[in-house]
Amino acid sequence: MSSTDDIPENEDIEESAAPLIEHLAELRNRLIHSAIAFIIGMVICFTVWNPIFNFLTDPLCSAMAERGQTDCGLILIKLQEGFFVAISISLFGGLVLSFPYIGYQLWRFVAPGLYRTEKNAFLPFLAASPLMFLLGAAFAFYVVMPLAFDFFLGFQQPGGPSGSEGEAVAATVDFQGSVQEYLRLSIKFIVAFGLCFQLPVLLTLMGKAGLVSSEGLGNVRKYAVVAILCLAAIVTPPDVITQIILFVVVYGLYEVSIWLVRRVEKKRNERLRAEGLLDDEEDEDESDANE
Repeated sequence: MSSTDDIPENEDIEESAAPLIEHLAELRNRLIHSAIAFIIGMVICFTVWNPIFNFLTDPLCSAMAERGQTDCGLILIKLQEGFFVAISISLFGGLVLSFPYIGYQLWRFVAPGLYRTEKNAFLPFLAASPLMFLLGAAFAFYVVMPLAFDFFLGFQQPGGPSGSEGEAVAATVDFQGSVQEYLRLSIKFIVAFGLCFQLPVLLTLMGKAGLVSSEGLGNVRKYAVVAILCLAAIVTPPDVITQIILFVVVYGLYEVSIWLVRRVEKKRNERLRAEGLLDDEEDEDESDANE
């Protein structure tokens, strides 16, 4: 009797474990597809790493040309540095090229576990995230990097005349940048601004999930200012111009996020009022608090 009672229990355990194994198998397939896409993108970028590097050096060369410096050469400090530069460009470019497909694989894995309303709510944010990253990267490349490089190049010093014997000669300070160091600095700019431009997407998604409110974001505004200042000091080089630009941009995105969260709350209140789940008095009190 006891042995027959144990059989259904074991069967229930096996049936409950089957979906987990299927999910793990599907996750493995999604990861394999994403890895293959990344490798393909990396190989493509490795074949054209030189034009990509020329494109990344355009802000520096333009800033040097405006100062009358026609030579925009960077140097290889180590023998193997050129190879590692090509690998770094391939890794970064491969991730950029494969990111849409990786995001699609992520969506295909998560979507079956979401309700239709949750899919409709999450899909716009999934589409907005890469667009905001590209917008931040473009802002860094076309606005911030030329200003920062012009600031750094201003510390060069032309050499003085030889003069007669006994006269002091001014030392020449010319920029002779490392290829790998310049690439690291450029990628740091692009990634930092790209991630900072994700702030409205993240906060709006959290507001739609009820994790944050426009009133709460407004109340912690002074703490957000301090956090943004610390962020600007960490992710940017030690020049005041770049830090001020990053602070102004991120703080503006924070204020935009508060406005977007307020719109999400307004739409949610209208839907709840239409369903009879929210009284007008409660809605008015909440809107007054947000204002």
